[in-house]
Amino acid sequence: MAYDFKKEYRDLYVPKARPSLVDVPAMTFAAMAGTGDPNEEGGAYQRALGVLYGFSYTVKMAKMGDWQPEGYFDYVVPPLEGLWWAGSGAFDGASIADKGALSWVSLIRQPDFVTPEVFERACGMMVAKKPELADAVEAGELRLVRFAEGPCAQIMHKGSYDDEPATIARLSDFISAQGLAADIAEGGESPAGHRATKAFDGAAILAALDTGGTVPTVRLHHEIYLGDPRRTKPENLKTVIRHPVRSA
Repeated sequence: MAYDFKKEYRDLYVPKARPSLVDVPAMTFAAMAGTGDPNEEGGAYQRALGVLYGFSYTVKMAKMGDWQPEGYFDYVVPPLEGLWWAGSGAFDGASIADKGALSWVSLIRQPDFVTPEVFERACGMMVAKKPELADAVEAGELRLVRFAEGPCAQIMHKGSYDDEPATIARLSDFISAQGLAADIAEGGESPAGHRATKAFDGAAILAALDTGGTVPTVRLHHEIYLGDPRRTKPENLKTVIRHPVRSA
C-alpha cells in the first residue's frame, strides 16, 4: 500500500475543527513563488500549480521507469499548500480587499529521498515529457526548499475559501487565550493599494525559506488544501489554516 503522509501525520494534515497547537518539523518541498489573483485563468498561480504537480508526479511515477531515487518508496502525492501575504503589515488571511495584490508561495511536500540531485534529474525528466514547463525550470522558478515551521496554531476550516475569516478569528482568539501571539512576517512586497507585481522577488523569498531544516525568519499565513475546488462543492471543501506563534 502506498505511503500516505496525511494518514501518517494526522496531527499536521487532519486537525480538529477546534484550534490546537502543533510543533511542525522539517519537511522538503517543491516550491514556486509569485503574485496576483489565484483565480485568474491562465495566471501565474495556475501556471505554478501545473509545474508543481508536473514535478511531483514525475518523482512519484519513477517507480514505472528504469531509474528510481535511492531510498524510493511508493507514496500518495501530498496535498497542495500555500503561504500567503499581501500589503504592508502582517497578513493573517482575514481581510482580502484585492486578490490581485496577493503574494504567495505554493508548495507540495516531497519525500526526504528527494535530494537536490534527485530534484535536478526529475526536473530534466519532467521537461522531456512536458516541454511547456521548461521555462519555469530554466528560470529557476521551481525550487527545492527544506524548512521547519516550528510552533504553530492550526484549525480545520470547512467551507468556501471566502468564508475563512470567521475561522481565522476563532484561531486568533485561541492563540491569544494561550498567552501567545501570531508570528507572521510583514508583507512588504505588496504595498497597500498597489498590485503585487514588479516589486516582488520570488527568488529571495524561496531562499529565505530554504534553511536546511531550521525555522526561517520568514513565517507566514499557511493553508493546506485537502479538497479539489474543481470537483468539490464549496461547502464541502476542507482547508487546514496554520499560523506560526511565539510568546506574547
